[in-house]
Amino acid sequence: MIDIPAFTIEDQHTSGAYPKRPLTVVRGQGCTVWDEQGNAYIDATSGQGVALLGHCHPAVTSAVAEQAGTLVTCPEIFYNDRRAELYHLLASLTPGDLNRFFLCNSGAEAIEGAIKVAALLTGRSQIVATRRSFHGRTLGALALTWNPKYREPFAGLTSNAVTHVTYNDLEAAEQAITDETAAVVVEAVQGEGGVYPADAEYLQALRRLCDESGALLVTDEIQVGLGRTGRWFGFQHADIVPDMMTLGKGLAGGVPMGAVCWRDSLGPIPGGTHGSTFGGNPLACAAAIATLTTLRDEQLPDRAAQNGQWLLDVLQSKAHPAVREVRGQGLIIGIELRGRVTPVLKRLQELGILALPAGLNVLRLLPPLIINRDELQTVIDAVWEALDEQN
Repeated sequence: MIDIPAFTIEDQHTSGAYPKRPLTVVRGQGCTVWDEQGNAYIDATSGQGVALLGHCHPAVTSAVAEQAGTLVTCPEIFYNDRRAELYHLLASLTPGDLNRFFLCNSGAEAIEGAIKVAALLTGRSQIVATRRSFHGRTLGALALTWNPKYREPFAGLTSNAVTHVTYNDLEAAEQAITDETAAVVVEAVQGEGGVYPADAEYLQALRRLCDESGALLVTDEIQVGLGRTGRWFGFQHADIVPDMMTLGKGLAGGVPMGAVCWRDSLGPIPGGTHGSTFGGNPLACAAAIATLTTLRDEQLPDRAAQNGQWLLDVLQSKAHPAVREVRGQGLIIGIELRGRVTPVLKRLQELGILALPAGLNVLRLLPPLIINRDELQTVIDAVWEALDEQN
C-alpha cells in the first residue's frame, strides 16, 4: 500500500473529467460504504445506479472469483459456456421476442450499438430522441443526449441526424417521425433529466407511430431497467414491447457490462459490422448471471415496487417549503427543490447519506434494490434535516 492519501495522487493525475467530492471510498457491503477513516454512509447512489444488489453481494463476488480462476477472456469469435448461459437467462427475462443480444462494456456502448443496429436493420439514417434525455457521452450517444453543455464542446463531431422532441409530447413525436426515421430512442424514466417517468399513453403512442412508419422503437433501460422501477423493465409499465432496448449499469452487479437487445424477428446484423474486444467476456458474463439470478430468485423488482411506493408516499405526504415536487417510479426518486441541489448533497454527505443530482435543482435517490425500510427511513430523516437547514 502507498503511504500517500488517495486524493493527493488522484488530483495530480486525474483527467479532470470528473468533479470530485471530498470523500475517499475504500470499502462497501450491502447498502453501506466506508471512507478511509471508517465513517459509514448509506449509498443512495448505488454507485451511479450500478449496485442493484448492493456492494460486494456474495453471489456476485463468488461468481467472479470462481470465473477468474477458470477463464477471464474469450472473444466472440469463439463460443463460450458462460456467454451461452447468459444469453439463455436474458432471453428468459426479456418479453416478447427480444432475444437477440450484442454484449459490450457499458451503457454508452450499448447506445452506440443500438444506433448502428437500427441503421443496419432499417437502412435509414435519421433518429428521433427527446429533450432532457441523457444517453451517454461517447460521440454517437452524445448526439442523442439533449443537454447542450455536453454536446456543444463537440459541435461538428457529433451526428446531425438526430431530432430532439419534447418528452411526453405526442404531437411533437408525430411531426418528427417520418419514413426516414431509423429509430425513436426514449427513456422509460428520464433520470439525469430530472426523474420524469414517461406517460403510459405516450409510450403506447410511440409504439403505434413506429409500427406505422417502419421506425424501430428503442427504449433506454440503462438506468431504470432490471427492476429499478418495480418491473423488470421500465417500458412494461406501459404494457408495450419495444423493438430494441439498451442495458448497462447494474447488469453485471458492478462488473462493466452493457447489452443491446432486439427482436429476433428483425434478424441478426451482418458479420463484421460491429464488434467489441471485451464484450461478452466470461468474467462479466458470470457476474451478470449471478446478478440476474439473484434479482429473479429474491423477487427484487417486486421489492423495489413496494419499497419505492412507500418511499414516494412518505416523501409526498410532507409539504416542505424547500420542495417543489416529488416524483419517481420504484426506487428512482426525484425531489425537485426550489433552490440548488449542491448544498443539500454536501450536507447529506456530512449526515452519512450519498445521493445524486439530476440537473441543478433535483435531488435524485437511487438506492440498491436490497435496501430495507429502516435504511430508507434514515435517508428520509437526513433529507428533511438537510432541507430544514437550507430553508
